[in-house]
Amino acid sequence: MRCAWLLIGVLAAQAALAQRPEYRPPRFEIAPMGGYRIGGEFDVENDDGSNPRSVDFEEGGSWGFGLGIYRDPNGFYEFLYSRQTTELDDPDPVLGSVDITTEYYQLGGTLLFDPEPWLRPYLSLTIGITRFDADGFGSEIKPSGSLGFGLRFPVGERLSFLTGLRGYGTLVDSNTDLFCSSVNGEAVCLVQGSGDVVYQGEAVAGFVLRF
Repeated sequence: MRCAWLLIGVLAAQAALAQRPEYRPPRFEIAPMGGYRIGGEFDVENDDGSNPRSVDFEEGGSWGFGLGIYRDPNGFYEFLYSRQTTELDDPDPVLGSVDITTEYYQLGGTLLFDPEPWLRPYLSLTIGITRFDADGFGSEIKPSGSLGFGLRFPVGERLSFLTGLRGYGTLVDSNTDLFCSSVNGEAVCLVQGSGDVVYQGEAVAGFVLRF
């Protein structure tokens, strides 16, 4: 009798598994994010001809998103977009009133680590371009790259929350004029590159939907 009940139980379990939809690992993901960005140093010429002074972008909020195509369960190829609109942190009323938008367009990949079911650290490396746009002074496009790391907190098979840090580096020739425009027939440039690389850092938080 016991063997009969055991056989019935096994057959019932197999029937339930047969009716359960087959699990399919995710192939794509989208990750909307909000952030807070700091950094970005440039030079500005003084009116008296003395050595240029340094100015930074004002720190502030940013937003962006990531799109991923999974290579395997522990890694995916990634397109990353991040945007911030801010001003120069300078007492000059002209410089301080110009809106500057910085956009990062990046391609790369992300590795996922799996120490616990509820926690997945990640490491991301990308390369691409940076687009600087100064209102009324044109735009500049420069090569760049980024390195990011952080944590994902899965709350299901398809949804995770994330938090992380990312550093950006944009190649800008030293002493190169940027954001130039014609004013009264004369070329006027807003800032100059202060070094070979412009660095920015960003803290982000958001969520991931996997399909």
